[in-house]
Amino acid sequence: MEAAVSCLAEHGWAGSTVAVVAERAGVSRGAAQHHFPTREDLFTAAVEYVAEERSTALRDLFHAGPAARPAVVEALVDLYTGTLFRAALQLWVAASNEEQLRPRVTELEARVGRETHRIAVELLGADESEPGVRETVQGLLDMARGLGLANVLTDDTARRARVVAQWSRIIDTTLA
Repeated sequence: MEAAVSCLAEHGWAGSTVAVVAERAGVSRGAAQHHFPTREDLFTAAVEYVAEERSTALRDLFHAGPAARPAVVEALVDLYTGTLFRAALQLWVAASNEEQLRPRVTELEARVGRETHRIAVELLGADESEPGVRETVQGLLDMARGLGLANVLTDDTARRARVVAQWSRIIDTTLA
């Protein structure tokens, strides 16, 4: 699964085949195709698996429940600036042009998005019954995705740090 995500992030959809992933993973192409009959099966399963692993890791960072909000904001932004986001982005682009892939990626993105939102609410100690809180948390995740997108083309570290600090203040004010 990690090999598939790495290949997708590095080579994009066009350059990532079952054979390329099998070679990187150190297995035969036949073995890979036994478990994942199609390329779409392999890459959607890989992105889903790694997303679940990242969700678990995020929760483990703050296993005591709600944490210091600036640390949570930074950790959430980090989800969107790594290899998983690059791989997911490649999958999204491919799905925009490939009819058979689109429904699978749309469903996967919706499920991962809901789970990420739940984790953010939990870690921030947010009360979504308060007006504007749900939208603020979703805005944080949308902002994080945008920062991840900007980071794909250039190293956006300095600007990202300032934006993350500002969003931490916004979250603190809104959730106070």
